Amino acid sequence: MKRSTISLRALNRATLARQLLLERRKMKPLAAIEQLGGLQAQLPRPPFVGLWSRIDGFRRDDLLPLIANGKIVRATMMRATLHLASRSDYMKFRRTLQPALTGGLAALRGRTNFDLDALLARAREFFAKPHTMDEFRACVLERDPEADARAEAYAVRLHLPMVQTPSAGKWGYGVGAEFQIFDAALDAERNADFVVRYLGAFGPASVADMQTWSGLRNLREAFESLRPRLVTFTSEAGKELFDLPDAPRPPEDTPASVRFLADYDSVVLAHADRTRIVPDEHRPRMFTKNLTIPSSFLVDGVVAGVWKIERKGAAASLVVTPFGKLPKRVQKELTEEGEKLVRFVEEDAKTFAVKSST
Repeated sequence: MKRSTISLRALNRATLARQLLLERRKMKPLAAIEQLGGLQAQLPRPPFVGLWSRIDGFRRDDLLPLIANGKIVRATMMRATLHLASRSDYMKFRRTLQPALTGGLAALRGRTNFDLDALLARAREFFAKPHTMDEFRACVLERDPEADARAEAYAVRLHLPMVQTPSAGKWGYGVGAEFQIFDAALDAERNADFVVRYLGAFGPASVADMQTWSGLRNLREAFESLRPRLVTFTSEAGKELFDLPDAPRPPEDTPASVRFLADYDSVVLAHADRTRIVPDEHRPRMFTKNLTIPSSFLVDGVVAGVWKIERKGAAASLVVTPFGKLPKRVQKELTEEGEKLVRFVEEDAKTFAVKSST
């Protein structure tokens, strides 16, 4: 049977709908985080900004109690990076992700030599109580001054199920957060369920798209096992895309308001072909050699510039850098949305402004 072709703009609208970026929704943060497939969390603040852009009326205090009581965890997950996820999803999918995490060690093993099993046994005992990675590296060097402590600590993060300990900070975690062994049993590998969760958050998508998002390889078999339950499309580039039958796929002319994305927002990282969110001409400004992904903003559903917040005393400013000339209507919308964001992030400031760097 011939597959229907789905346009790039229709893919954009489908992804925005799944990612709660077409319109803010009245949702609880726990449900939103599961719907979104987790939130990238290399830094403590971005998940809060991500939820602010997606949940109607979101406040920091809506998320902080979930972090404090452990219903939301911060842990190494997709692409061996820190994410916020529900405790339930961490239990479901941590073992599923282990092959990708194990693969992350391959580059290190070429330049260091250690007994991984012995290392993990020591680390499991060490992290039975909360400790920072700096403390663990110091312990490694005390035992063996010639050891590559950084590589050994990284190996531990990749192989042991550990979550970070919340702090009393503004964004739920401190800069040097402590890790502790996760205190509940993990489910067996659930590749098919993981595919379903991914498509619900980022579909329609290809096998390569999910492999890029997760860091896993060899997912074709999991997709094929689900094929009778899925629908398929052909992208404008001729790629086969899979999706859940009842997932939202709004018309491509559905309006999309200005939205601010946090650093490393998963919506710009979730596909091998990122053109549905990041136009090719903007890739060099979004994906740099130092691997940082800047805070950005969407205009008509696609990345159109970056932003940052500057704080000088009691004055807080959100500085936008558009990638091109914006219509006055969009500039007005960007300013209105930006002022709300800077007030959210810097709530203790006295004055607030939105400025353009161009």
